[in-house]
Amino acid sequence: MRKILNYVVLAVLFPALLLSTVLLAYLHFFAPGDNNLSGKWTAALDMTDQAAVTAFSWLQEIEGISVSMQEVEASMGDLTIEVNMIFEETARSKGTFESRVTPESYETCSQAAYEAFAVMFREAVSERLQMAGYDGRTDQEAVEALVTETFGMSTVSYLMSSVPKLLPSLEELQAQYDGSGTYQTAEGTLTRQFDGGEAAAKAEYYVRKDASLILTGERDAASQGYLARQYPIIYTLQ
Repeated sequence: MRKILNYVVLAVLFPALLLSTVLLAYLHFFAPGDNNLSGKWTAALDMTDQAAVTAFSWLQEIEGISVSMQEVEASMGDLTIEVNMIFEETARSKGTFESRVTPESYETCSQAAYEAFAVMFREAVSERLQMAGYDGRTDQEAVEALVTETFGMSTVSYLMSSVPKLLPSLEELQAQYDGSGTYQTAEGTLTRQFDGGEAAAKAEYYVRKDASLILTGERDAASQGYLARQYPIIYTLQ
C-alpha cells in the first residue's frame, strides 16, 4: 500500500511541479510587475489533490473495490480554502501586512470533501453488498440507512471520525499562513517579518502582474536556494 501511495503522489505532483516551474520562469522574466502591493489580496488554496490521495488510499483498503485515482479526483471536485492578505505600503517597497486563513471557508471545504468521500464510500459499500449476494436495496439512500444503523451516525460523521484526515487541520494552516508584521520587496523577493521576533521571517519569490500576486516558493535561508512549491499561491487583488 505504501508503494502504491508513493506512486500516486509522484504521478500527481511531479507533472504539476514541472508545469508550475515553467510558468513561473516565464512570469519572472517576461511579465511586467508593480512593486506597490497595497490592498487586500485573496488566495484559494487548492486542497483537491491532498484530499483525493488520502481518500484513494483508504478506498483501496476495501477488498474487491476497484477505483482509480482519476475517478476519486473527479468525485472530489474543486476543494479550496480562502486566505486573505492585506498589505499597506508605508514607504517605497515596504510596509505592514496581515494574513489570515478564513475559518468559514475551511469548514465549507472540509464538509464538501467528506460529503464527496461519503458518496464514494456508499458506492463502495453497495458494490461489496452486491458481491456478497445481498438482495436488499443498495442505492445511496439505502446504504446511508445501513451505515447509520450500524455505526449510530451518518456516513459523513463516520468518515470524519474513522479515516485519516482529508485536509490539514485548521490549526496547521493557521500556523503556516496566519500572522502580521512588516514586509519589504527587493529583486523579486517578498520578505515578511512576523511579529514575535527575528526568527519569524519568511522570504518568498514573487511576481506581481496586474491584479495577481504569485508566490512561487520560499528562499532557503541556509543555502539561499529556491524551494519551489507544487502549486504557486496566486492571490487576487480585491
